[in-house]
Amino acid sequence: MTITEFVKLALDEDIKDGDHSTLACIPPSEMGKAVLKIKENGIIAGLAIAEEIIKTIEPSSVITFFKKDGDSVIYGEKAFELEASVHTILKAERLVLNIMQRMSGIASLTNVYVEKIKSYPTKILDTRKTTPLFRWFEKKAVVLGGGHNHRFGLYDMIMLKDNHIDYCGGIEKAIDKTNAYLAEKNLSLKIEIEARSIEDVKRIVNHGGVQRIMFDNFSPDQIIDSLKITDGKFETEASGGINLETIESYAATGVDFISVGAIIHHAVSMDLSLKAIK
Repeated sequence: MTITEFVKLALDEDIKDGDHSTLACIPPSEMGKAVLKIKENGIIAGLAIAEEIIKTIEPSSVITFFKKDGDSVIYGEKAFELEASVHTILKAERLVLNIMQRMSGIASLTNVYVEKIKSYPTKILDTRKTTPLFRWFEKKAVVLGGGHNHRFGLYDMIMLKDNHIDYCGGIEKAIDKTNAYLAEKNLSLKIEIEARSIEDVKRIVNHGGVQRIMFDNFSPDQIIDSLKITDGKFETEASGGINLETIESYAATGVDFISVGAIIHHAVSMDLSLKAIK
């Protein structure tokens, strides 16, 4: 689904046969101005989507931006001003706010994590713990907050997790079958495999055939020991219950990536409002 298709479906979900509140009391010819007010400190995200929404309803509308996606913002600032039909402003208002508040909340929380480990080379990754059909927006917000995207879905990277390994019959079988499958299908996809113990790490390193090893629910000390085994021959990722209080201790190990599902599913929407200018 493209952004344009999403916007059209979202507008249809909200408007259906008409914005009757507006139709009842505002003449169709009435023009107006509005301002998007920032009511909370953080990272602003979703401005490009807001423009897409507004321009979909009224291509001739005029938007003056004071901020760009990814900017740091503080309470009391303005993100943009809008000149358009009042009908357009009121139709777009809730969809613009729903998307921007959610994206800005994710970008802001991601940035808190990124700033926490900025003195280390380790990168913050998101996960697939996202809202169905809203994943693109959430993952875009992660990037705007300074984080990095893990795979987008099941189709763009191989990730052999505990269930894959157990159903397949073991680490070595899962790796071999996966590489055979990729060769048969002529697919060029990176392979990541989950290790649940240091013994798993040893088996993976000895067997080879993957590009990245995920240390699942390892302590920082276990990761340090595992990195001695991988010896720079594989990309490495720490995952599992890592939070703001513990993330620096994980980054200090020298692991390449830390995946944190919480930057999306624990994010709180930023307080924004779209108000009429009289």
